[in-house]
Amino acid sequence: MRFPKISRSLRQLTTHVLAIALGVVLAVSTLQVLPSQAEPAPTITAGDTSNLIAQRQSPATPAIGSTSFVTAAVNRVGSAVVRIDTERTITRRVDPFMEDPFFRRFFGEGFSQQMPSEQLRGLGSGFIIDKSGLVLTNAHVVDKADKVTVRLKDGRTFEGKVQGIDEVTDLAVVKINAGNDLPVAPLGSSTNVQVGDWAIAVGNPLGFDNTVTLGIVSTLKRSSAQVGISDKRLDFIQTDAAINPGNSGGPLLNGLGEVIGINTAIRPDAMGIGFAIPIDKAKAIAAQLQRDGKVAHPYLGVQMLTLTPDLAKQNNTDPNSPIQIPEINGVFVMRVVPNSPAASAGIRRGDVILQVDGKAITSAEQLQNVVEDSRLGQVLQVKVQRGNQTQQLSIRTAELQNAS
Repeated sequence: MRFPKISRSLRQLTTHVLAIALGVVLAVSTLQVLPSQAEPAPTITAGDTSNLIAQRQSPATPAIGSTSFVTAAVNRVGSAVVRIDTERTITRRVDPFMEDPFFRRFFGEGFSQQMPSEQLRGLGSGFIIDKSGLVLTNAHVVDKADKVTVRLKDGRTFEGKVQGIDEVTDLAVVKINAGNDLPVAPLGSSTNVQVGDWAIAVGNPLGFDNTVTLGIVSTLKRSSAQVGISDKRLDFIQTDAAINPGNSGGPLLNGLGEVIGINTAIRPDAMGIGFAIPIDKAKAIAAQLQRDGKVAHPYLGVQMLTLTPDLAKQNNTDPNSPIQIPEINGVFVMRVVPNSPAASAGIRRGDVILQVDGKAITSAEQLQNVVEDSRLGQVLQVKVQRGNQTQQLSIRTAELQNAS
């Protein structure tokens, strides 16, 4: 009876010994394997920290709390962005019946002169372009204003004097007297702007001062005709950075904090798109406004439409069309302004402008730019097609505001 007990004890002892031995083997093998799976840590000496610094400053793993490029851009220009408040007094129109002698006798002669006036208030943005206090903004922000107040970001306010307005390009220059050490917005160039570049709008939309919105440049050279303001002569920068009423006149910045455009809130139905006047155009206009107070724009005096063969064919196949149009590329003259340079030169409704000074013209925007770039009084050689014949006409440009 004792032999089986001894045998059972031996088996249990053997099992424990084998388990312990197996555990030792596994532990040793683990110690041998782990070092081979991990690269040894680099030995860093006092004079060799470049590898560690490079790892810590990798663009893929920026340091927590680092300043974004938007913050840096806004800090660079923010103090030069201003708020512009305007006031304009208008007198309500007198009801025509009050001009009747009977009512004037009944109510008294002075009644019509006591009609109350009304004050219209406006809000816009602008930015300082010279330490002497020159502010660039939109023309529609300060046009016809009786009083202009410019408020700086630091809270100081100054009365502004409008030095010049150009309605055709929607630009204006305002002067404030605040010493000669004002912050100035760094002006970039719109020539090198590309679709997809960062676009940062700064201004006072809807009265919310010092507001910043971020987007990209959506497209370039969006013509004023395409935007829906045919009375302007501009090619806009289009952006998806939010631009609302009150943003007008404020700067559009690139990623470096340089002004590349002037925000213009001109489309109340715009959803997710805004427009800005290229800064290179604004620089040239601002210089003329400072010098002369106005800008003279040459014009021909025609209302026009870009003509393509397909568009002409659609017209010609319409049995109700009053005119047959040549199925070619050019600019169709829809109307000639009376007493204009075009009228004096013999341009007629229905003509198709093909060339100006030997250069082919294929769109209304192209013709407008050619005229805008010409000099006042310059004679342009214009080739037109009238019916089946072509004619060469000489048109001398005149100043736009002289048109009736």
